[in-house]
Amino acid sequence: MEPDGNDAIHTAAQESSFYKHSRHASEKPYMCGLCGYRAPYKSNLSQHMRTHTGEKPFKCDQCDYSAAWKSSLDYHLTKHTGEKPYMCGECGFGTIYKSTLSVHMRTHTGERPYKCEQCNYSAGTKSSLENHLTKHTGEKPYMCGECGFRTALKSTLSVHMRIHTEEKPYKCDQCDYSSATKSSLDYHLAKHTGEKPYMCEECGYRTAKKSHLASHIKTHTGEKPYKCHHCDYSAADKSQVDRHFVRKHSGEKPYLCDECGYRTADKSNLFRHIKTHTGEKPYKCDQCDYFAAQKSILDQHLAKHTVQEKPYMCGECGYRTTHKFSLSRHMRTHTGEKPYKCDHCDYSAAQKLSLDRHRTKHTGEKPYMCGECGYRTAHKSTLSVHMRIHTGEKPYKCDQCDFSTGWKSSFYYHRMTHTSEKPYMCKECGYRTAQKYYLAKHKRTHTGQRVRDHANVTSATTVSVESFAVF
Repeated sequence: MEPDGNDAIHTAAQESSFYKHSRHASEKPYMCGLCGYRAPYKSNLSQHMRTHTGEKPFKCDQCDYSAAWKSSLDYHLTKHTGEKPYMCGECGFGTIYKSTLSVHMRTHTGERPYKCEQCNYSAGTKSSLENHLTKHTGEKPYMCGECGFRTALKSTLSVHMRIHTEEKPYKCDQCDYSSATKSSLDYHLAKHTGEKPYMCEECGYRTAKKSHLASHIKTHTGEKPYKCHHCDYSAADKSQVDRHFVRKHSGEKPYLCDECGYRTADKSNLFRHIKTHTGEKPYKCDQCDYFAAQKSILDQHLAKHTVQEKPYMCGECGYRTTHKFSLSRHMRTHTGEKPYKCDHCDYSAAQKLSLDRHRTKHTGEKPYMCGECGYRTAHKSTLSVHMRIHTGEKPYKCDQCDFSTGWKSSFYYHRMTHTSEKPYMCKECGYRTAQKYYLAKHKRTHTGQRVRDHANVTSATTVSVESFAVF
């Protein structure tokens, strides 16, 4: 007796299920022709292709959001309903998925059911284990069709693609801020609430991000678990090693300034560079009318207003400074330590900035250009100082007279006219002067070396001004 139509459909479904079930996990017959990604099922490959085509067939009926996967749309819809039926009894965490709650509970129980077969690593989620396994295999099957970026994780590729699409699906409900990643939005929201739930038990440091706390704790332990495979560099954070690789080993500089052609390996460097063209100084001092282009520069300025202006002191010479890192850098003038080595010659330096300046002698690169006169330089700080010729800006003001100047070195020497300080002394005869250059000139009277002509002296003075202005 032959089977009827329904039996035939049932039998076909059974065979299809059996075929899928019987296939070994390692068998991946379906391959992407664009990046080499392989999948066990045709449906997986179809979904993967959307990362290349940008297709987003799943549309939200309440806003203009669209997604490549139905699961992403389902998750998005909860933003309209606010529904989170599954709640953690330990901490009140709510979610729309029962499976998500099950995974979350492992943060309380410490359960790590996913074990690595090649080392003793274990994880609370399968995705974490899969991410870990790529460290053993080096496999990065997901590739960006725009720029060739490869990654071990599908989710990382999805986030990366937003660089090209400029999609920022995460919106702040308190201002106009939007972000490409949820973690960035969460961090931003803390600026509105002021909440910093993560605290260091060693020193009381608090932060809005768990990852920042993990990084901070390593400043106490000195732990630097992430190693560069090309040199002996190590870091407390993987992102630092990734940046190090791009800067030092890959030679890649993907971020380009449309104004002057400046290239850099860091997106943040490009943002800072662009401000040299726009003149933007978004960071304002709340105690005076000072503005800065970078938050770090504003932080240094704010120290001038604090009561304990220079808490860090050198035990060798009494030098005081506002910042601990400045004291560490200063100590090298006593120890002679020069940890920054040039990989093209035997030059070494006590400061990274000095090494960066030196390297331009090998490359001849001068990426920073003045839009007013075409002057080019290898250093951003030198361009900033140069721009004062055009703007007339004189940020260094004497608090004892009306003198002001655009150069820190000039200000430094001017102050000595009030204090009569002459820190530079000749060991041969005791001659003292307020300027290092004049001491060098004086020493030639002992060595018999001919003093350079006026033109060269002027050039040397200019170099001295630039070098001082950098710091």
